[in-house]
Amino acid sequence: MPAPVPEPVRVPDGTEEGPLYWRVATRLLAELNDGVIPPGERLPGERQLAAHFGVSRETVRQALEVLRRDGLVTTDRRGSHATLPGRPVEAPSSLTFPVGARAAEPGACDRATVTWETPPPEHAAALGLAPKRPTLVHRYRSAAADGTGLRTAVTSFSAVALAEVEELARYRDRADGSGAAQLRRTYDWMRRAGLTLHHRDSIIPLTEGSSVRVTRRVHDQYARPLEITDLIVDARQDALVYEFTVPAAG
Repeated sequence: MPAPVPEPVRVPDGTEEGPLYWRVATRLLAELNDGVIPPGERLPGERQLAAHFGVSRETVRQALEVLRRDGLVTTDRRGSHATLPGRPVEAPSSLTFPVGARAAEPGACDRATVTWETPPPEHAAALGLAPKRPTLVHRYRSAAADGTGLRTAVTSFSAVALAEVEELARYRDRADGSGAAQLRRTYDWMRRAGLTLHHRDSIIPLTEGSSVRVTRRVHDQYARPLEITDLIVDARQDALVYEFTVPAAG
């Protein structure tokens, strides 16, 4: 049985006084109030929180106990969740995986596979992977029935994504590139794992023909990289449409 946590001493904002666990609880509460972790979302694990705040896991446990006693955090079999009042995050229906993926059309040629391999050097650098370290790589190819409108995308996942998202980790043992692997629910899986997603899409015209490159980088609420995707689009006939929804304040 863990040792009981002593009653916290109310610490005025901006002070460095009081027990360390209470200061961590105060900082975590501030992040919850700022929406870094939205209401209802799962908090990162104790190990990640300990690294984030630069303290021990025991200190994190004590800080979480403080917030649980005040009804600001609840814990169940899936982990700890923020319970602050507020608008829950809705499913980001316009954020599809991979970037540029289209709804299936009659006669279209769509294929997606996964492999366990060394990612492209620029992907490894963006994800913080050591040189020649393999990871889960997803490839997507789509074209109209007549071969026009070709889209090809290569996605590399970070070690953080594979450690945090159980559904992605399961693909490692069958990532041989032979079977179809539609990962359209990747962003839903990430959110269910307690990750708040921030993405940045860059569109760059290519010199050859009329193709464009779209690069998407996704990171979580602690600025940890989750994935990077490079999409090449034959844009002679296609229009790239990006749709974003920004919730109203309050």
